[in-house]
Amino acid sequence: MFRVRFAQDLADISVHSGSSSVEATMRARVLVPVVLVASLVAPVFSSSAFAQHDPEELLVGNWVLDVNASRYLPGPPPRAETRVYTKEADGVKGIVTRTQANGSVQKIEYMANTDREHMVTGTPEYDAVKLRQIDPFTSEALLTHGGAVFGVATRSIARNGKSMTITFRRPDADVLNVAVYRKQ
Repeated sequence: MFRVRFAQDLADISVHSGSSSVEATMRARVLVPVVLVASLVAPVFSSSAFAQHDPEELLVGNWVLDVNASRYLPGPPPRAETRVYTKEADGVKGIVTRTQANGSVQKIEYMANTDREHMVTGTPEYDAVKLRQIDPFTSEALLTHGGAVFGVATRSIARNGKSMTITFRRPDADVLNVAVYRKQ
């Protein structure tokens, strides 16, 4: 509405500045459609940067922990970790294979779909995850055990899709882990 009024104001200005009324009408007829098209197209192009990035497509693949680029407080960091995300009929399935500092191996499995709570298997620390998509590159996971919050993880995938950072915090302990992954 503002852009249409702006076009009408421009037409009025040319009428008052000595232009003939026919000339002003012609300018308004050309200017109004141009402004209308621009007002409809501009929002599409401004959001197209995000629209071309499907969060599931960005996530799907093999991600390997870069232990040297990561930080685990209080520690110790795992020896190794691989996250494999695959597209299935029900959505994206996540399988995390983690080799702890003591050599024990965990295999954690869950559905990595947003806006629903999903069961988690393979770890005694949490039994459910609920993911929320913030934007195509960022999501937040609420990890719970028996309904009580265990921790919150924020996952950010780089714009180029080649690296991913997961920041994990626990509300009841001094735990802050920043894990950096490289896509293979």
